[in-house]
Amino acid sequence: MLTLSENVKVLPQKNALSAVERLDQDLYHHFEDKFHLDLSLSRSIVSFQDNKTREVYRWYKFKEAFSASLVEYLLEKHNIVNGIILDPFAGSGTALFAAIGQGINADGIELLPIGQQIINTKKILALEFTKDDFNTLKRWSLEQPWKKSELRIPLNELRITKDAYPEQTKEAIEKYLGICEQENERFRAVLRFALLCILESVSYTRKDGQYLRWDCRSGRRQGKKPFNKSIA
Repeated sequence: MLTLSENVKVLPQKNALSAVERLDQDLYHHFEDKFHLDLSLSRSIVSFQDNKTREVYRWYKFKEAFSASLVEYLLEKHNIVNGIILDPFAGSGTALFAAIGQGINADGIELLPIGQQIINTKKILALEFTKDDFNTLKRWSLEQPWKKSELRIPLNELRITKDAYPEQTKEAIEKYLGICEQENERFRAVLRFALLCILESVSYTRKDGQYLRWDCRSGRRQGKKPFNKSIA
């Protein structure tokens, strides 16, 4: 049972919002002399946008991430050239790999499986991939062997992801997963990651804030306005 202290007053919504705004202004004025406007930090640098021009960083569209350029800028500005960088919320590993690229050791903590997979794949490509692996990857890109394969691994589905792909696309994904099993473990990890990077673009769905939007061709129940998403 939730109880309120005698000192806590429940305000009407309009008054409550006014109180929040007033407290927000008080907080701003309290720290106003601590703020510093840095005109060199553009929107693209402090968001994921600047990663779109960077190899590896741009592969998976981790929209919540900041750019590697921001990490490099801060390291240079504060003359950090050694020690260990700790990122307790590592996300896709941007801070870790940007620091390592500058010759600085880095440790990170990430609980989300997608973040862990992105980081592990980047490590494999940077440290474990051999010349033969890269040659095989190039062959895969040119020959697209899954198109000729009869091997298939059924695509695991949850209730929310059922019928998320056109049938032809789903078949191609299952063939891709099937022939992946013929490669070594590190190569399979990279191939699965490559698939993960394009899943949304080939599906009937699109993440929209906290919600999942469904293409009107999916057969799912639609809202007031039909959503027609282009399928790659």
